[in-house]
Amino acid sequence: MWDIVGKRYLWFGLSLLVIVPGILALIIFGFPLAIDFTGGSLLDLQFNAQAPQPADVNAIYTQFGYTDAQVQSTQNNGLQIRTQSMDDTKKEEIEVVLRQKFGDFIELSFGNVSPAIGGEVVVRATQTVLIAALGIMLYLWFAFRQVPHAFRYGVAAVIAMVHDVLVTIGMAALFGKLFGWQVDSLYLTALLTVIGFSVHDTIVVFDRVRENLIRMRGERFDKVVNFSIIQTLNRSINTQLTVVFTLVALILFGGVTIRHFVTIMLIGLLSGTYSSIFNAAQILVVWENKEWRTWFRRKPKTVAMTN
Repeated sequence: MWDIVGKRYLWFGLSLLVIVPGILALIIFGFPLAIDFTGGSLLDLQFNAQAPQPADVNAIYTQFGYTDAQVQSTQNNGLQIRTQSMDDTKKEEIEVVLRQKFGDFIELSFGNVSPAIGGEVVVRATQTVLIAALGIMLYLWFAFRQVPHAFRYGVAAVIAMVHDVLVTIGMAALFGKLFGWQVDSLYLTALLTVIGFSVHDTIVVFDRVRENLIRMRGERFDKVVNFSIIQTLNRSINTQLTVVFTLVALILFGGVTIRHFVTIMLIGLLSGTYSSIFNAAQILVVWENKEWRTWFRRKPKTVAMTN
């Protein structure tokens, strides 16, 4: 039988290997917030002929005083242009110049978002995550009330959830630096969905642990947990693979507008599956054994015996 629990510190190390670069990117480069949070204007255009190069469009916006314009090419000869807030009059003036230089196009959408709305969204999202974490702990505490130390299951599930949140946030910071991706309101939707997937998988594993604690009375706790993980391993992998295949298909063929959203969903789903199997259950073992007592304890030196 594969000793998954026995290698728990290896799994913890792999998690740190993924989380730490993302956190460093977040500290160094910041969070790439879109106009949904910072405020500004978003214009989507679809050209009848070949869309112009983003650099050429950016030069026109610079002439009108918008030196921070972010121009990205999209599918079907489209352009997505993000700038500081502008009114309809200024937009129409810019569109006239764009038509004169690059040909006719269709305006797909245009909108302004105020920073106040963006800030409110962030606050509400943070409140939602905190309420969800509290609800998860209370629910698992009640659901596992017949198991010794039921509160630990709720705490372990929340720690695994925080792991997945840190992974998705860190990846967003890295992608923002490497690919120019920005975090919009869809990102929050993906993040909350990831939390749901993470907790769902964790509860499946914990429920099997609860059943086996009754069936395997007298066995060491780590053996019970290891046996429970192996029992749920095939189920977790097979279930998640069906979702992974769907998300990969959406990334490849679903269009540019949802690609960032689906990519974050995919990363979070993989992280949630990993944390449920290799982190959450392992935390129970560490807690049961009180292993933190020996983390910083120096090993006694052996003294060589002489004749």
